[in-house]
Amino acid sequence: MATLLHIDSSVFPADVSASRAVTDAFRRTWEEQHPEGTVIYRDLAADPVPHITADAHSAGFADPATHTSGQAAAFAERVRLIEELERADAVLIGAPMYNFSIPSTLKAWLDNVILLGRTAATGESKVKGTPVTVVASRGGSYAPGTPREPYEYVQNYLTAVFADALGADLDFIVPELTMAPHNPEMAQLIPLFEASRERALQDAAAKAKKLAQRFAA
Repeated sequence: MATLLHIDSSVFPADVSASRAVTDAFRRTWEEQHPEGTVIYRDLAADPVPHITADAHSAGFADPATHTSGQAAAFAERVRLIEELERADAVLIGAPMYNFSIPSTLKAWLDNVILLGRTAATGESKVKGTPVTVVASRGGSYAPGTPREPYEYVQNYLTAVFADALGADLDFIVPELTMAPHNPEMAQLIPLFEASRERALQDAAAKAKKLAQRFAA
């Protein structure tokens, strides 16, 4: 049966976080459509993975037989995360924009699972072709043609990572203007925020249903 790897990285709880609300809608639809499937869940805010260290990094380029005890321990954690990713038939990631980029906890996870010769830059990668859906929420709008378009580093970065480096089948859901209900200066944008949120929730359900049906077939 198909396995979904679901990763959240928002520091806010589900009743506040825009990205968690949308990933939850995706996951609930996936489970409804594919109840016999498996979901692996990681909440990187509640249970962060180790940031990459010199031992963890260097171990990825060395023969395991030559690993020091520090390298062996650090690399074992990387392998555990990599194997989790490799087992996934589909991946769902909540990636809110913080200070123009992704949360540091999500970057730490990526630094662990991106391994040249295994998940990246290899024709034998088990990650290649895996459908990855990223919920890239943001407080404002960074869409093409907006004043802040040049500061859109989340989708650009994750495209380089997932599509280009890992060869995954990447798709984005983008709830935007999420600060509108909380910032008086953005009050006039609340209707646009509400429309964006509704589109994101509907998009999440539709994409999850399509993927679940694909794997159930």
